[in-house]
Amino acid sequence: MITTKQEAVRGWFTGRLPEGLFTALVDVTVDREEITVIGRIPEPELADDVSADERDAALDGRIAEFRERTRDDRIAVAREAERRFGRKVSWGVECGGTRALYTTVSVPVMTRLRQPERQVLDTLVAAGVARSRSDALAWCVRLVQGNTDTWLTNLRDSLENVERVRAQGPDTPTPTPTP
Repeated sequence: MITTKQEAVRGWFTGRLPEGLFTALVDVTVDREEITVIGRIPEPELADDVSADERDAALDGRIAEFRERTRDDRIAVAREAERRFGRKVSWGVECGGTRALYTTVSVPVMTRLRQPERQVLDTLVAAGVARSRSDALAWCVRLVQGNTDTWLTNLRDSLENVERVRAQGPDTPTPTPTP
């Protein structure tokens, strides 16, 4: 689902990114705190008979090289976008089927959990699934997200429709002053 705001942000980045920075703009995701921009970069040229380890290392090297080489350009664009949209900008790339995200925003989320919910988180920490309650909660959110993708997509589509209908709402006439 792409909202009108997301389309505007994606359009701005499409027009603002330096020519040739990415071979394609793959994804622009917007939430209340962050804009994540992911672009595709060219794969390194490798012989057909290279091992999987060599291929993975070459992709990692290409991603690292791109990150360092484009840092100043990305920072300049991010500063403009942060002023314009009031959100932090994070970057990522896709290269040869590998997706790498650079520094992203980690936002604390306030919540009140009762003891049974805290015990679930503590069990995940004790089992080594997560390092902390915060990590355990993030793990739970990813689990729900992965198992309910279709439902969440339908919900987001419904919210987009509500937003569209609200925007088309009736205009209220301006009252005419009486003499």
